[in-house]
Formats: sequence, C-alpha cells, structure tokens
Amino acid sequence: MSNRRVVVTGGAGFLGSHLCDALLGRGDQVVAIDNLSTGKMANVEHLFGAEGFTFVRHDVSSYVWVPGPIDAVLHFASPASPRDYLELPIPTLKVGSLGTHNTLGLAKDKGARYFLASTSEVYGDPQVHPQPESYWGHVNPVGPRGVYDEAKRFGEAMAMAYHRAHGIDVRIARIFNSFGPRLRPGDGRVVSNFLVQALRGEPLTLYGDGAQTRSFCYVDDEVRGLLALLDSDHVGPVNIGNPEEHTVAELARIVLEVTGSTSPLVFEELPVDDPSQRRPDTTLARRLLDWEPEIELRDGLARTAAWLEEVLER
Repeated sequence: MSNRRVVVTGGAGFLGSHLCDALLGRGDQVVAIDNLSTGKMANVEHLFGAEGFTFVRHDVSSYVWVPGPIDAVLHFASPASPRDYLELPIPTLKVGSLGTHNTLGLAKDKGARYFLASTSEVYGDPQVHPQPESYWGHVNPVGPRGVYDEAKRFGEAMAMAYHRAHGIDVRIARIFNSFGPRLRPGDGRVVSNFLVQALRGEPLTLYGDGAQTRSFCYVDDEVRGLLALLDSDHVGPVNIGNPEEHTVAELARIVLEVTGSTSPLVFEELPVDDPSQRRPDTTLARRLLDWEPEIELRDGLARTAAWLEEVLER
C-alpha cells in the first residue's frame, strides 16, 4: 500500500508519530490528526515542511472530515497509559466509541481501508496464557481500567460491524506493551517510569511483588508489524507484540544494569484489576505477516534510556 494518502489519528502520540515517520519514509502522504491531549507537537515537529505531511489539530470524538482522496484511515487516537486514561476516563471512552464511529464514517465515505489500534487490554486479566486472538478476555467492565479496556473492545465490535454491514476493509492490531523514544517521561508506563527513576537516581517503584509479567516490544519492531498488517489481506484482530515474557522485577533489574543506576527498589500496593500475566501468542502474525520482533529488550532499553536522558537534560 505504499504511495498512498493515509490519515493517522493520534499522529502526535508515541506510536502514531513513529508510524507517520515510517509511512512518509516509504513514500506515503500523511495527514496526522491529534488534539494534543496526550500527544506532543515535539513528536512531529521534524516533519513540518516535509513533502506529503499535513498536521491537523482536532479531537476525533467530534465529526471528522478530510478533503481529497484517502486510501487508509489509521485510528490511533486514545490515551494509552493507565495514568492517562485514569485521569481522562470520559475522553478515553469517547475516543474509543465516538472517535471510532467518526473515523469509520470517514473511511466509508472515502472507500478507504480502516486500521484500528486496539490493545492487549481487551484480554483483561487473562485466564488463558499466552493470549491468542481467539480468547475473548476476562475484563471488569465497571472497574477503573474498564474505561480503556471496554473502549477498545467496543471499537473492535464497531469496526467489524462496519465490515459486515458496509464492506469496509478492516484491520485490527491488538498492541501489547511497546516502548522506545518519544515515550513521555511522566506518562506512567512501566518502562518510562523505571528509566526516568533510574536516570534521576530515584527509587524504582514496583507494584505488588513485581512477579506480574509483561511482554515488551521495541517501537521499530512494533511499527514494522503494524505496517505489515496494514498491507495484508487479513480482516480481524492480530496480536502485534513481543512473545518474550519478563516479570516486572526482572525489567527493573535490566533497567538498573542498562543505566548504571544504584537506585533501590520500593514496593507499593498493586492497582485494582492489574493483569497478573501478559504475553501474546504471535502465531498468527508470524504465519500471515512473516513478522516477529528482532530487537532485544536490553538493546531497546539502552536506546530509550539515551533518548530520555537527553530529554531530561533539556
């Protein structure tokens, strides 16, 4: 699908901005839409003046219109870290429902392919491990995390309804923990939390006993998988994440090694509905997309630490 005109909502966010880079790099034109509630202009300012790049400041929970032909609509707009969606619960629900509806309407009107950035959070605190796309999940819809989990589950349902009712060509990526440069230092995700605390010489905050597991995918690998899915013929959800599983305590130890920090570990109470295990079954992505992550966790953390160190110094 290269050399196309593509809309990326959430285009100034962490993943969205890297996606804009990759799309432009392969010859696409990009219209990035972001209301900057959690995205940052600094993530895309290097693209201003680049041929084929347009930025629009807009909240896609309101009516969305882009003039001219469009080949694909990629809906990445949403608060994505627990801190963000717990502080912005209603906007999170609105961008997952109204925002999905509005961007699907844009894709329908333009005859464009539609790509939904969903999440591993649709699996909730899973009772099946690792999590395949066929697993329906174990989610508390009325808990504090439900605003994000259910917004994404609703978005998936609406995307598939538009596919069945209107023939919209739909792609759905269930994105697991991803990290890399452009993570906001204070966004509350575990990788940025640990790296910032280590670089500042502050205690690393672990919740519970640190035995809960996560799977971390470096952003370059993640974007490569997302584009492979966009260009594929597969309709429906596909896990895009790293199948290598680490405990949070193990992640903390690697962060200390990578940064050379002597920060101590401190333990606090586990948040409500925090998943105990998280690991994607990536069989489908390997088979359909010939994709799997290549960058080791330690290498990715070193690259991210170097970027965050520059940000903190500024």
